[in-house]
Amino acid sequence: MTKPRRTFAIISHPDAGKTTLTEKLLLKGGAIHLAGEVKARGDNRRARSDWMKIEQQRGISVTSSVMTFERNGIVFNLLDTPGHEDFSEDTYRTLTAVDSAIMVIDAASGIEAQTLKLFEVCRLRSVPIITFVNKVDREGRDPFELLDEVADKLALDVCPMSWPAGMGGQFEGVYDLVNNQLHQPTGDSKQYDGVTRQFTGLDDPKLAEVLSESALERLTSEGELAQGGYSGFDLEAYQNGDLTPVFFGSALKQFGVEELIEAIADYAPSPRPQPADPAPIDPASSDVTGFIFKIQANMDPQHRDRIAFMRLCSGEFKRGMKLTPSGLGKPIAIHSPILFFAQDREIADTAEPGDIIGIPNHGTLRVGDTLSEKNQVRITGLPNFAPEILRRVILRDPTKTKQLRKALDDLSEEGVVQVFYPEIGANWIIGVVGQLQLEVLVSRLEAEYKVDAYLEQAPFETARWISGDEAIVDAFANINQSALAKDRDNNLVFLARSAWDVGYQEERNPDLKFSTTRER
Repeated sequence: MTKPRRTFAIISHPDAGKTTLTEKLLLKGGAIHLAGEVKARGDNRRARSDWMKIEQQRGISVTSSVMTFERNGIVFNLLDTPGHEDFSEDTYRTLTAVDSAIMVIDAASGIEAQTLKLFEVCRLRSVPIITFVNKVDREGRDPFELLDEVADKLALDVCPMSWPAGMGGQFEGVYDLVNNQLHQPTGDSKQYDGVTRQFTGLDDPKLAEVLSESALERLTSEGELAQGGYSGFDLEAYQNGDLTPVFFGSALKQFGVEELIEAIADYAPSPRPQPADPAPIDPASSDVTGFIFKIQANMDPQHRDRIAFMRLCSGEFKRGMKLTPSGLGKPIAIHSPILFFAQDREIADTAEPGDIIGIPNHGTLRVGDTLSEKNQVRITGLPNFAPEILRRVILRDPTKTKQLRKALDDLSEEGVVQVFYPEIGANWIIGVVGQLQLEVLVSRLEAEYKVDAYLEQAPFETARWISGDEAIVDAFANINQSALAKDRDNNLVFLARSAWDVGYQEERNPDLKFSTTRER
């Protein structure tokens, strides 16, 4: 019998504790021999899932990692997304491959801009969200204020599933409102050791034996108000994306981690139907289908590999079977599919809907490709976004042109950058959504491709994909050739000097469409 699958992502603003929570989930998930290998060098701490050189230097996640583990008969596929807003495009594509998400919020900061942005992506696809308010062992905002902010800013019903017994210096534990259990810190480290104390409710007099008078008073009054003042848990509302269960805790001290795994196991949906043309793909269908949501080059620098990450949508995949990529049109045999644990990997003989497998390839597969047995469906909803920053790439050594072209092709395939080849002029232009992507580009050009290049200001501010009647497009191109380029898929792109320039051209050319997104 097939084991149930839970495929989920963790989303947050930078520094909310997402990487720490990821590692603790892996520890609790039984992957102890691989998780938690955090090397501390001063303040620069990085998780095992942050393997790229610039990630190690900056202490941030800039790629999406996939980690699979099994617990209590359930297979969990955890996708760890970049927290930094400059990598929102990679995060968006990753969120198309999950069935639910955990949203991590810093108890001191509440909902920040990037959290809101990522939530909107989840809302577009009605992805159910569990909220984790992290770092309650530090000084933070009032829990009611945080709950109200989630409800107001995200337009969600909130259901508190646990409650802190004090916060910051007065923190004495977290009370599980569902199971009436108290989890308390122990020892000098104030870690949670996994020992639970059972009570009959918040009015149980035995609570006075383990909590200070002030913590008890605060917990009982706030806890009762929280239970009475907010929605009760409704599974259907949660799975429809209308209600979020809220857990309070501390990933670093392991408060609330166990409850999150249990919540994902008990409440999060199994693999859901995927939007596709001509009709959504039913995970119960026997035909094997999947889609590529990410390409990663050079995960193993020794072998210069390229891995396509495929979300399996339906059917039972078996190693060696032939699938047809929509972008290629002819079947390919998949001989060495792999399952991931961050950098570690193993050959996958079979995979079920919801699983993420890696397919080694050399440019055959592209982000957005649908792989299927019959080549009669196409997964929809994986767009490219118009870049907000454009730069020219200048080689310090002109003899490295061929290497630069190969590197830019690879990195644009991954979604690190978009590359535009001007109709007039020799210098290629790269486009990104955020500034940090430029640093990643230069770092990887040097580290992985031995290409020494620098970036200079381009005379353009943004880009738009052009579409319309062929004759009208040709007439526009003849007049505006100096502002036109082709992307790596040979689509025509208008390079605009300003937002005003875009508006002006739209007004002058009402029969043309200037698009900010292009579906792959």
